[in-house]
Amino acid sequence: MSTKVEKTVVVDVPLSTVYNQWTQFEDFPHFMNGVKSVTQLGDDRLEWVAELGGVRRQWEAKIVEQVPDSRVSWAATEGATNAGTVMFHDAGNGRTEVHLVLEYEPEGLVEKIGDKLNVVENQAEGDLERFKKFIEAEGYATGAWRGSVNEGAPVGTPGVEHAAASRGDDGKAGVSGKAVAAGVAAAGVAAAGVAAAAA
Repeated sequence: MSTKVEKTVVVDVPLSTVYNQWTQFEDFPHFMNGVKSVTQLGDDRLEWVAELGGVRRQWEAKIVEQVPDSRVSWAATEGATNAGTVMFHDAGNGRTEVHLVLEYEPEGLVEKIGDKLNVVENQAEGDLERFKKFIEAEGYATGAWRGSVNEGAPVGTPGVEHAAASRGDDGKAGVSGKAVAAGVAAAGVAAAGVAAAAA
């Protein structure tokens, strides 16, 4: 079962500058908590390494559509099952609206517990806020890629069905004993809370 997250932030920086910074994928660890590295393997391929709540995940993603100053859409091709779109809109007065749509499939006990506790949703909101602070503090993009990928193709917003090749994960998730203990403890706290509410 998949989970869909939608978050929006308005950035006090012009559209092209915001879009240009977003295309600097290898800079994502500067403002995305838990992202250890993003490696650009080509114009339309990225390798991600992230750790959230003690769970280390690695995956490859394909950019299925990229339109300058408009959108970047992706779908995982292996590893953690996820897909989505980031859309950019001119909000007037030199401001830009950044809208994220993310769909993912949690795997394993720890991720499923984290999903119930809205860990990814809270992380996405925090990452957008950190991106806002990052680009507003800089005032300019650290680089830019103005190329297109499948511009004009009827892609829409990809969902996990577009990331079907990544299902199963093939052991790319590493879970520490500490994370399992934290997940079990969180589940115990949640269960105790439900029991207390029922009583």
